[in-house]
Amino acid sequence: MTEKELIKKVRFIELKSKKKTNSLFLGEYHTSFKGIGMTFSEVRQYQFGDDVRKIDWNKTARFHEPFVKVFEEEREMISMLLVDISASMNFGTKKQFKNELVAEICATLAFSAIKNNDKVGLVLYSDRIDKFIPPKKGNSQVLTIIRTLLSAEPKPSETDMNVVLDFLLKTVKRKSAIFLISDFDVNNFERSLGIVAKKHNITGIRIYDEKERTFPDIGLAYLQDLETGKTQWVNTSSENVQKKYTEYYRQLEILTENAFVKNGAGFLNISTADDYVKTLFNYFKAH
Repeated sequence: MTEKELIKKVRFIELKSKKKTNSLFLGEYHTSFKGIGMTFSEVRQYQFGDDVRKIDWNKTARFHEPFVKVFEEEREMISMLLVDISASMNFGTKKQFKNELVAEICATLAFSAIKNNDKVGLVLYSDRIDKFIPPKKGNSQVLTIIRTLLSAEPKPSETDMNVVLDFLLKTVKRKSAIFLISDFDVNNFERSLGIVAKKHNITGIRIYDEKERTFPDIGLAYLQDLETGKTQWVNTSSENVQKKYTEYYRQLEILTENAFVKNGAGFLNISTADDYVKTLFNYFKAH
């Protein structure tokens, strides 16, 4: 993609995302994540009906009458977009490739965040951390995120979800809204996910293409795994091969969703053929 094409694409996604953000789910986004953090405000005398768990025992002992701590909702929130840029994301057979859809989803989420006066940041990862944009406010931050996503080169490596989750824990200390975006062609990340879910409000967004769910019948084919680079001959016409692939893919879908549900995290599937705004709207409305 040339610089001119990149600028044109960034502008297109900016206009499209702003329109969708304004007209559809800004309110739902705010409602879904309000109260994500609380900050201490003051101490006052206990009143009938106050939560006894908020009693300030030091001040109560000093003045010989009960006092309670008062907290206020933190108005400013941090949203972090964790985006898989492994080679398998550079695939699509419908409206667009998975990584192009991800750019639009991230732009829409980012514009929602800054309209809510929140900070938004980005982490690109594969089997390592490829790029980190610290959270900031403002339109220029969103445009930087869009440009970074569109210009990112797919990495011919296997996705390691533990790497990005561990990086997040070390980097983002305040409780934040985390969007973990991938096709989740991975496993063995549930332990790291559970640790992150205890500290942050995390949502997994699985991006997939319908053609990935079934093995195409194209006869004997020499196939390459985009992430590992491994190649082999496969008889795609074999019913046994097709059945095993379908079972493997379905089992991976179930295991991924269960990992999020088990840890009290949000999860949604978005196809390259879906109206992603409608899916996001329904998700935020339900949460």
